[in-house]
Amino acid sequence: MSNTQGKEESAPTPASTDTSIIAGGPQPIAAPRAAGALHRIIVVGGGAGGLELVTRLGDKLGKSRQAQVTLVDRSPTHIWKPLLHEVAAGSMDPNTHQLEYVAQARWHHFEFQQGELTGIDRARKVVHVAACVDQDGDELLPARELPYDTLVLAIGCVTHFFSVPGAAEHAIALDTVAQAERFRRKLIAACVRAQNGKGRMGEDGRPRVDVAIIGAGATGVELSAELRNTAHVLNAYGLHQLDPRRDVRIHVIEAGPRILPALSERVSAETTKLLRKLDVDVFTGERVTEVTHDAVLTASGKHIDADLTVWAAGITAPGVLRTLGLPVSKMGQIVVGATLQSEADPDIFAFGDCAAAPWTEKQTTVPPRAQAAHQQATFLYDAIRARLAGKPLPEFGFKDFGSLVSLGHFSAVGSLMGGLIGGSMFIEGLMARFMYTSLYRMHVLALHGAIGMGLDTVTHWLRSKTSPRVKLH
Repeated sequence: MSNTQGKEESAPTPASTDTSIIAGGPQPIAAPRAAGALHRIIVVGGGAGGLELVTRLGDKLGKSRQAQVTLVDRSPTHIWKPLLHEVAAGSMDPNTHQLEYVAQARWHHFEFQQGELTGIDRARKVVHVAACVDQDGDELLPARELPYDTLVLAIGCVTHFFSVPGAAEHAIALDTVAQAERFRRKLIAACVRAQNGKGRMGEDGRPRVDVAIIGAGATGVELSAELRNTAHVLNAYGLHQLDPRRDVRIHVIEAGPRILPALSERVSAETTKLLRKLDVDVFTGERVTEVTHDAVLTASGKHIDADLTVWAAGITAPGVLRTLGLPVSKMGQIVVGATLQSEADPDIFAFGDCAAAPWTEKQTTVPPRAQAAHQQATFLYDAIRARLAGKPLPEFGFKDFGSLVSLGHFSAVGSLMGGLIGGSMFIEGLMARFMYTSLYRMHVLALHGAIGMGLDTVTHWLRSKTSPRVKLH
């Protein structure tokens, strides 16, 4: 994805009134803005889609002083969320893949405000941002109000524990780098304890480490394969008393009848075969009823040992979305129309996992996938420019190009669909791994351009030749 260059004149946004009706609700009264002042665009959420959007808007509108573009996020850094399972397994050092929002803002002509969204005053057209504190709890930035003319919500999703007893207390979610790093440290500690006879012993009298992964969607399946690779690497680096397959047990637990329920049955079946070849225990049709500090219990009566437990069984929208006074879906997502505008407020857009956007072709909503966020970010770049020019907004149409699941160094599987090949095709092995890797490279391309993406690829390749395959500290 390349940034469009050049300047073009833009007409001011039509004035709002309290009597017009747009997108199913009254248009709010605009906050006072000085004559000639720039149109204020705020994007809340610096995930894959949000960061791609502000980068392109900054390069086009911010650089030419056609608009003031601001990104709001509670974290100071960005990492592509599909990489978190690799961070958790130790096969990726997050410090080498994280991007500083402040630096990206400087390079691409937008402003960054760190803090968590706590509310919106639609009458005054301001967003409320919480205070930002350091690790000791000392305030770095005060709570703030940021005025907007166009607001875009892209705050993603969070883990849903479904009120399962003990899940929130004893299972680790993988929503953030901090959570992934916590799991990695606990995994290495468990292996070291087992190596030195300080952990639990198996029925055969050998030291044993059990990892339970609840939920067999893409995150759970990909993590299980990465963990098997991690066990082999740890064995090579000194944990010789642990057999990486026999003594490090990985259990994937799914409530549905098969793993990867959102993908085709063929992809699910082939992935199951591959996991079992890796000695990953796959439990399907097992609804988790309780998580304890050392076990996972299921409705059928199974007691699955677990030194570490990962919860990857579901997602839900952040709770703050239900407090904004905007229509939300049953999952708490902002309900938007075909233009990705909120049904109640045309000045507020939402996309990605936090939005319930119509997928007319399938008579459902757009699925929470990285490719959907990427397509919506591209769409909103054009839509916001049209809005500033006083032109009618286009309508978003999602194109499903298929899904891919990485099994680390071992393999990858997936299906290509729709406009990419004109039908549907199952792929696996080297081709699937190449296409899975290209998804991340497309994201880097959107953030840094072709030259930056090329340099980033070479840099990480060189670093991989001088670093262990697993982060060991």
